[in-house]
Amino acid sequence: MTAADHYGALGLAANASLADIKKAYRQKAAFYHPDRNDAPDAAQRFALVQKAYEVLSDDEARQAYDDNRRRNLLDDPLQTAQEIWQAYSARILSSSSSPQ
Repeated sequence: MTAADHYGALGLAANASLADIKKAYRQKAAFYHPDRNDAPDAAQRFALVQKAYEVLSDDEARQAYDDNRRRNLLDDPLQTAQEIWQAYSARILSSSSSPQ
């Protein structure tokens, strides 16, 4: 099972303000509401938008979600991989150059 992309569900960047989150939620919820949208997946998309708003509008829940995104390399996998490699390389080089 893949983790939900709450920012993607609302069509926002990770640095969106609370006002942006509220505005996007209202627009997406109105568009995907099953009473207004006949698409077969409208109810599912509506539920995803609701969950995204629930998480992103709560400061603690958003912080936990953002922390998890970073741990899972969702924000910038190349930069995170480079940081991991540089830390690993520095550790290897420093241990091989120390006298034994």
